Amino acid sequence: MRAGAPVIPAAQLPRPGEVVDGFLVGERIHSGGMGVLYRVTAPGAAFPAVMKVPRLGPGEPATSVISFEVEQTVLAALSGPHVPRFVASGELERRPYLVMEEIVGPSLKDWVPRAPLPPGEVARLGGAVATALHSLHRQDAIHLDLKPANVLFRDTGEAVLIDFGLAHHARYPDLLAEELRRPIGSAPYISPEQVVGERGDPRSDLFALGVILYQLATGRLPFGSPTSEAGLRRRLWRDPPPPRAVAPGVPEWLQEIVLRCLEPDAARRPATAAQVAFDLAHPDQVALGERARRTRTAGPLARLRRWILAAGYEPAPLPSPSTQVAAASIVLVAVATQHDDEAQLAALREAVRGVLERGGARRLACATVIRPISQLGGSRQDETAARQRLKHLAILRHWAEPLRLATGQVSFHVIESGDPAGALLEYARVNGVDHVVIGAPPPAVPLRGVLGTVSTKVALEAPCTVTLVRPPASRR
Repeated sequence: MRAGAPVIPAAQLPRPGEVVDGFLVGERIHSGGMGVLYRVTAPGAAFPAVMKVPRLGPGEPATSVISFEVEQTVLAALSGPHVPRFVASGELERRPYLVMEEIVGPSLKDWVPRAPLPPGEVARLGGAVATALHSLHRQDAIHLDLKPANVLFRDTGEAVLIDFGLAHHARYPDLLAEELRRPIGSAPYISPEQVVGERGDPRSDLFALGVILYQLATGRLPFGSPTSEAGLRRRLWRDPPPPRAVAPGVPEWLQEIVLRCLEPDAARRPATAAQVAFDLAHPDQVALGERARRTRTAGPLARLRRWILAAGYEPAPLPSPSTQVAAASIVLVAVATQHDDEAQLAALREAVRGVLERGGARRLACATVIRPISQLGGSRQDETAARQRLKHLAILRHWAEPLRLATGQVSFHVIESGDPAGALLEYARVNGVDHVVIGAPPPAVPLRGVLGTVSTKVALEAPCTVTLVRPPASRR
């Protein structure tokens, strides 16, 4: 226990029917290593609630106290659909408890016995988890104990992260780092940097997500279930068997995503969870490299190099999770491929260049919205749906060529919709876009017309930053 902390008496576990600070205690629904969970009736609550009581009796580890403090602090600081709603907590010195929303949907662990799952199902589940992680990281928190049992699903399909007892929030002291000097977490999912004591990198959660994706795609854990610190340290220099070597039905794009998440060096993983969600949602846009074609683990010389690097590894200071996420944003540029306005297209390109040159691992999504095309197309060859999509994709690629972006940094999307503004807004919401760049209405359009333009609607309703671009008058 921390120096100066009060001595905590053995916690009294509540009994069904008992009222604790106004909460009517119901049945016990779960008993874990660090706490017991009860269903409770919360006065005035519009949703079902549960009460978590830490194990603080004789023989219980000190981590039970610390984890309760951590979860109490972190959960109260978070909001949004991807975490349970915080209701109340009891004083640690008197009667500790934590009351929160009960998530009644299924757990991700329910899918594990059915693995290997079809790639589309792996992508759907993994994308939901990645979206939840991105929301967490944007709020300066890192889960650090991500595993299937700690992911639940609402009936809307949104993933909810639970059990924040090992989490870290950048705006609060890291109590676990102060107290413990050994790896903490679930052995199959813990990241290499956590093994050596680094708890401030949101990409640690991406490593755990990679383990989950591997498990769902192959039916196996990539590093097994080590029971010693020496066993945990092996993941600093040993890579797992490639998923396609374990389950041949795994496509190359999924192997590429999984092995990127499982890189021992956090700097070689995706920059953000939003980028993982984006790739899982757009497998045709995943840049396939050596990882996608890998059929065996690294040889002894590669492992020796990694072992030498791991032996001298010291974590570098890191900015807050939200700062790291902001530097690796997803930028959406809306390109009107139906119009041949060179001045506007050039101005859009320069605006995008300026955004990307601000640094960080930013990703660019180039999108255009076209009228819905009948699958049968027109009477001529160049009117078919496939030909139309290829034509607009070619225009997007041609527009982006002068930016000279690396493979994997840019993707191209042709969206069919009769409502261009609505389609762009939906794309931004679903794909976690942080910044939209779009052409501004022409200056000659009257106010009433401006308010009805695509760009104005996007600017007013987008869930992110929007840059409206108009070329200088001399270019027109």
